[in-house]
Amino acid sequence: MSAKQIQLVPLTQETRSALPTAEAAAHLNRAEQTLRLWAMREDGPVRPVRVNKRLAWPVAGIKAALGVV
Repeated sequence: MSAKQIQLVPLTQETRSALPTAEAAAHLNRAEQTLRLWAMREDGPVRPVRVNKRLAWPVAGIKAALGVV
């Protein structure tokens, strides 16, 4: 089984307001399941937005967690 390859856009060039869990996890260097736990417990450094039972991770929150301007 091969791993998914995600093409990440640098956060400074990201035009979307929110990212799917897989991309957010890659930027934060965490497992996708870790982000899902943060969402469930509501205790992570980034709070997701729930859209039709899916998680969308705000780019502004990811930048703030990483200290990216």
